[in-house]
Parts: sequence; structure tokens; C-alpha cells
Amino acid sequence: MLATRIRAMGAAHWLFLFALILGGWTALWLMAVPAETRALGQIYGAEFWISLCLATPDLSGYPSLFFMWALMSAAMMLPTALPAFATYEDLSANTDINFINLVLGYLTVWLGFAAIAAGLQIGLFRVGLLDGFGTSQSAIFSAILLALAGGYQFSPIKDACLSKCRMPLTFFMERWEDGPFRMGLSLGAICLGCCWALMLLGFVGGVMSLAFMGLATVIMIFEKMPAIGKYISTPLGIVLLAASVWMLITGF
Repeated sequence: MLATRIRAMGAAHWLFLFALILGGWTALWLMAVPAETRALGQIYGAEFWISLCLATPDLSGYPSLFFMWALMSAAMMLPTALPAFATYEDLSANTDINFINLVLGYLTVWLGFAAIAAGLQIGLFRVGLLDGFGTSQSAIFSAILLALAGGYQFSPIKDACLSKCRMPLTFFMERWEDGPFRMGLSLGAICLGCCWALMLLGFVGGVMSLAFMGLATVIMIFEKMPAIGKYISTPLGIVLLAASVWMLITGF
């Protein structure tokens, strides 16, 4: 449906959006390449990407970690909002400018999340709960994150945010007077309310794990869909809580 929309309208704003998503995933892939591939990159002078591959608190500090989390947030969260963006386009007249302002408002919220997550990663690294690449070094800490994410699946806040994400037409009609950027901020805040706990599971699955990022993105996309999302949230919460207990019992 989205591809048909692009062909029919030749819309620059959709190209802009998909370029952001593709660019984010490409950058994350380059940052997560194996050590031997990084060595080849060094031979060919790709010092910039090599430095990003080493985006660890002890080597690169806060700016590189913030950039990494910003890429993760854009690559993972923009796809989950595609139905909302398509709904906005159906309602908006001045599509290119308004659409881009909506997306920028949405990303502003997730840049704020990236700023907090990067600082949190540094703090957890310094107290020994994470390794240099952002993966948990403590079974108890991993179990706490899993229990937090699992329990949050059953919270009224999560349910309220998911309800709004699943009804983008109602969301925009209620806030139309706010303008595209402020609506983007509101949409981003609601999506943050849905997904922050799942995003923090990156500290369990590995912040630089493409497998975790891909799986989490797919789960968040389906959870926001009206037809099937309601069949995902509760089982996901049960699985996460069970994984937390398993982690405490087995240590891995």
C-alpha cells in the first residue's frame, strides 16, 4: 500500500522517511560488523565507521553512544509509526512540509529517549552491570529488566498508549489544531509510552545486536496493529515474566 502511494504521488516526503529508515539500519549494520570486517574497513580508510563500531563508554564516551541510540531509535521506531504517518497524509493538504514536520516532531521525542539511554548506559557500565558494548553482565539485572518489561505489558499506561497508537485517525482528529510538529511530539510521546521498556531490553539482548533490534522492531510493529496487536501484548508479557524467572533460576 505504501509503495503504491509513493508511485502514485511521487511524494518526496515518503522518500525522505524511507531514506531515514534505510540509512539508520545500514548504519547500525556497519556498526555491528565482525572484527575482521572492521579490519578490512581500516585498510580501505573507513575510520569513521570503525570509530562508531567502537562506540563504547570507555573508548568513545557520551557523544558516540548518543548517536548510536539515536540511530537505533530512528531505525526501530519509524517503521512502527508508518500506519500513523499514512493516516496523517490522508488528512493533510500540504503534505510535503507538514508530513516532514510531523516526522521531525516524532523523532524529537526519541532523540530525548536516546539522550537518556546513552547516559544510562554509561552509568550502568561504570558500576559494572554492563560490558563495553552495552550487554548485561548480571543475571539479576537482566531478570529485573525482563520483569519490568513484562509487568509493564499489563499496566494501564501501556494499554492507554497502545489504544491511541492503534487508532491514528482518532488521535489526529483530536489534536488537529496543534499543527504537525506538535502532533508529532504527541505521537512520539505515546509511542514512547508503548515501547520504552522493550527498548531497554537491548541491555539484555545486546545493544549492538542486530538480531535483537530486528526482533524487537517486528514485535512493536505488530503490537500496534489494531487487528492482531491485542493478541500479542498479554502473551508477550507472560513470556517476558517467565524469562525473568528463568534468568533468576538458571543465571542465563
